[in-house]
Amino acid sequence: MHDAPILSERASAVTGRQFRYYDFVMAAFVAILLLSNIIGAAKPAALTISGQQWIFGAGILFFPLGYVIGDVLTEVYGYARARRVIWAGFAALLFMAFMSWVVVALPPAPGWPGQAAYESVFGQVWRIVFASITAFWAGEFINSYVMARMKIWTGGKHLWSRTIGSTVVGQGIDSIIFYPLAFGGIWSNEQVISVMLTNWLLKVGWEVVLTPFTYGVVGWLKRKEGVDIFDEGTNFSPFKTKV
Repeated sequence: MHDAPILSERASAVTGRQFRYYDFVMAAFVAILLLSNIIGAAKPAALTISGQQWIFGAGILFFPLGYVIGDVLTEVYGYARARRVIWAGFAALLFMAFMSWVVVALPPAPGWPGQAAYESVFGQVWRIVFASITAFWAGEFINSYVMARMKIWTGGKHLWSRTIGSTVVGQGIDSIIFYPLAFGGIWSNEQVISVMLTNWLLKVGWEVVLTPFTYGVVGWLKRKEGVDIFDEGTNFSPFKTKV
């Protein structure tokens, strides 16, 4: 089967259209978001390179993929559909936080030795998820907005400038919000700032490294969907879920 020709369309022209791979991209985004928060965000890790110790949050293993997928969503499907995915992720984080609280609060079975370790790992989940939701909400919407606006300004050219530029801004906002809210008073101020700056630089660096991968995914999806969406005339309010 041959791919459909890629047609440049205003977002309003494809309202209500069903896309072949949109649901799969949404599922991947939400899965990575949950994994990054439940098993990645709470652990600071350290690597020593050439005698220099670098401290970073283990969530860095997940966040770059999440931001790449966020860029792909906006670039291929437009801001409105990316906005819908962001709200789906927001709801998933809330559900995860609630269920984590329920599971930790359940009385352990007699003789089970893991309750203390369980509380140590998941006991901070409310604070971390509150910080993550706030940072995620602001960072992702800013990332998507910058991507959509820059696509119009560049006429759809220079995808690398949009992916990297939006990550610099979006991840900057994300990091500034997340780390002080999640770990202020738990980590030292120096550690919070060190991890915040290091993670921001690593995330931007990851975006640069993954640029060829982003190009490949974006090109493949556009060919399969047969459309290249421009957000001209789009309502950029984040407080909507309708496409």
